[in-house]
Order: sequence, then C-alpha cells, then structure tokens
Amino acid sequence: MVYMSARMNAPAVDNKVTILILQHPQEQDRVLGTAKLICSTLERAQLTVGLSWRNLGHALKAPADARDWGVLYLGSAQARKKDGPLIAVDRRGEPLVDQEAAKAGVKGLVALDGNWAQAKALWWRNPWLTKLRRFVVVSDGRSLYGDLRREARPDALSTLEAVALALSVLEGDDGVREKLLSPFRALLAEARAAGIRDSKRDRRARR
Repeated sequence: MVYMSARMNAPAVDNKVTILILQHPQEQDRVLGTAKLICSTLERAQLTVGLSWRNLGHALKAPADARDWGVLYLGSAQARKKDGPLIAVDRRGEPLVDQEAAKAGVKGLVALDGNWAQAKALWWRNPWLTKLRRFVVVSDGRSLYGDLRREARPDALSTLEAVALALSVLEGDDGVREKLLSPFRALLAEARAAGIRDSKRDRRARR
C-alpha cells in the first residue's frame, strides 16, 4: 500500500523522554493508526499491545520508577488553553500550582492508544497508572486527521499529535513536535490521494 511509505521514511528523533504506548488490541488494525509511526520516528519509544499489566515495569518490560513517569490523562474540564499546551493536574483534574516542578525530571511518558472508549478501558484496567504524574494536552487546533477519522470530541488529537505536543514541552524543543508531525502529514496526504479513510485492516489480506 503506497500510503504506508511515510512510515518507513520517517526521520529519527533522539528524544530524551521515553514514550511508552499502551495500545488497545482493537486499535492495532486501524489503517491510519499512529502508534507505529511514533515508534519509527522516535529513538526511545515502545509499543505494548494489551489490556492490562501488573505495573509500569511489566508494561515497559524493564525496571522503572513510577515517580519518574507521567501519563497523558484523558482530559480535564479545568484544563484551558491559557494554562499552556501541557498541564500537570491532580487526581481531581485541577491544574497543579507549581507546573514547573510537576514537569521537572520526567523520564518517561505513557500514552493510551485507542478511541475514547478503548482509552478509558485501558485507564480503568490498569490502576498503577494513577501513581504516575498526570498531564493533560490542550490542543491549539483541530486534529490533522480532519475527516479521515471520526473523533469523540472536536478537540481530540491523534496519539501522535498528543505525544508530539507533550514532548515539545517536556524537552523544551518545538522542533521535536514538527519532526513527528511531518511524517504524519505525509501519511495523511497519501491516504487522501488514494481515497483511503481510517478503517480496520482486513486481516485475511495479510495472511
């Protein structure tokens, strides 16, 4: 399929904050999913497919201290654009007073990959996620998906777009965001040119 070439040609980004993508099993067959594109673009990114894991180390397949990790939280009504593109929140979804301290020293970030319902399922099935620092991404625009994929909310972003925005803030480098978005734009352009919308891949065609 020609629209897959954007993934193979993606440039590598030497990111400092490790990205762990927990992908719902039903998301792995999406034609225009972004998890694999993230992993092919970032030097430090891992994709783990499943529904539940005992702890962070189990999901990461390596020792990890939960205190050094954050998770892209599903959203917060209290998070607003004026507070910035990445907001650290407490368990009630309220922005923390000391944002700088909340973002300091983050070594890894967990992203939940799936539609809204699937992401919520991953959150509730993995209580260890509540031990991580919570971050909410506040979009500065609509998703690049446009009409190629239906989202649950107007401000919803693809996993790649959310990770790109979060990394740019945590690493203090706007260039990281653009390096991730560039191959994503190429992927979507090829999909539109081929008349392809996001859907499930036919598993039989891959056998």
